[in-house]
Amino acid sequence: MSVPVTDPFAPVRPRYGAASLADVLPSALAVLGVPGAVDVLGLSDGLAGVRRIAVLLVDGLGWHQIPTAAPYAPTLAELAADGRPLTTGFPSTTPTSLVSLGTGAAPGAHGILGFRVNVPGTDRVLTHIDWGDDPDPQRWQPVRTQLDRAAAAGVTATVVTRPEYAGSGLTVSANRGGAFRGAADVDTLARAMLAALTTGDGPTLVSGYHPDLDREGHGSGVDSLPWRAAASDVDRLLTRLVDGLPSDAALLVTADHGQLNVPQTHRFDMDADPRLRNGVRLVAGEARVRYLHAEPGAVDDVIAIWRGVLGDAAWVAGRDEAVAAGWFGPVPEAHLQRVGDVVVACHGSYAVLASRTDHPAEATLVAYHGSYTAVEMTIPLLVVRGGAHH
Repeated sequence: MSVPVTDPFAPVRPRYGAASLADVLPSALAVLGVPGAVDVLGLSDGLAGVRRIAVLLVDGLGWHQIPTAAPYAPTLAELAADGRPLTTGFPSTTPTSLVSLGTGAAPGAHGILGFRVNVPGTDRVLTHIDWGDDPDPQRWQPVRTQLDRAAAAGVTATVVTRPEYAGSGLTVSANRGGAFRGAADVDTLARAMLAALTTGDGPTLVSGYHPDLDREGHGSGVDSLPWRAAASDVDRLLTRLVDGLPSDAALLVTADHGQLNVPQTHRFDMDADPRLRNGVRLVAGEARVRYLHAEPGAVDDVIAIWRGVLGDAAWVAGRDEAVAAGWFGPVPEAHLQRVGDVVVACHGSYAVLASRTDHPAEATLVAYHGSYTAVEMTIPLLVVRGGAHH
């Protein structure tokens, strides 16, 4: 299937409520007969009679990465031939996407509005992947999860992910209501997902997560040798799942975002350029999408300076403009301050480092994501019925 946008750097708007990551679980629940669930993605046509659904999210497997992975991932390539593109949400980053998948809601509604966000009214910056129980996940992320909806409707609902994610703020935000199973590697993940899929006779939903492709992309670059090895592991996982699917089951494969390599010459460091620190009180977000919280009265100056320094390398806008443009979906008043006073979304293969305030490892990464280019925003939806592939 052809990619809808040929230019990997063209901006792509999130298709909330039509063809986005947030629409995957509600559509799956509709197939399973959960009252009130809407099959926006039209899955029911091809999945009549399916009683068990496994959803696998492969971190970093953007639609644009599939051709690069294909030589090392023949099963993936075969499934992708019948697949279709969706968009993730904005920012195109893991915590935001995992909670969009888990809640069936756009980022504005669920409030996990970036990799790092300022906790309003404080000087604290919350890193969503290092989050325990402060702030309380039930309050910080108020939207009911799809696993909870499924369980309440009599569907056996399970999440299978790395053991160390048990009870984290992010896991509670995305997956509360589902039983938790830990799986430390590809083979354990395949085994645990299939075991959860085949326990019991009633309708069943299993949500699985695999992080390694993204990690190798960040550390070594997309299409590096470690990335290719990780793509081969993804293929082993897919093969195991497809081969083990019961006849009344389906597998949905998707991703949280794509990824792109950022050359050294395309990196701005706001901590090495005093102009970019001028008037900025706090910095959040990540390298491809920055949230700047300005000193009182300095917002317009910060926007003007950043536009001057970054030029065509980024879109620099005030919070109201970014929210009004629809990138996050509707943002309730309670979540507005989590978006920076200024939003900086990088174009092309540019990034903005913050060498003093980010984790030191972040400046050493090879690939990044988070912005709204096609290569970051476009993700796959691959659908397999039990017994359909051999």
